[in-house]
Amino acid sequence: MSGFDDRKKGQESKFAHDQEMEFKISVRRNKLLGAWAAELMGKTGEDAEVYAKEVIISDMEEKGDEDVFRKIRGDFDAQSIEMSDHRIRRQMEELLALAREQILSGK
Repeated sequence: MSGFDDRKKGQESKFAHDQEMEFKISVRRNKLLGAWAAELMGKTGEDAEVYAKEVIISDMEEKGDEDVFRKIRGDFDAQSIEMSDHRIRRQMEELLALAREQILSGK
């Protein structure tokens, strides 16, 4: 029975670790995405940092990436920045891969 309990605890620990890593990757992606969008909107310095934090916070509204997409789309529309939905989603995918690489390599 002890072996089973140990294995169960090990699996629970791995699951918790994997969930934490995915959360960190998502936050990093959103920070990178916010920086990208801020640059396109002409934000620099502290304004760009504040905007990136707003993008991170926008991901807390609902499960998945739609809340983040809506934030970026809405802000681009408000600033009259021409950007297709496809390009925004593609940037989200590319930055997710970069964030994963950075987090997993300890950067």
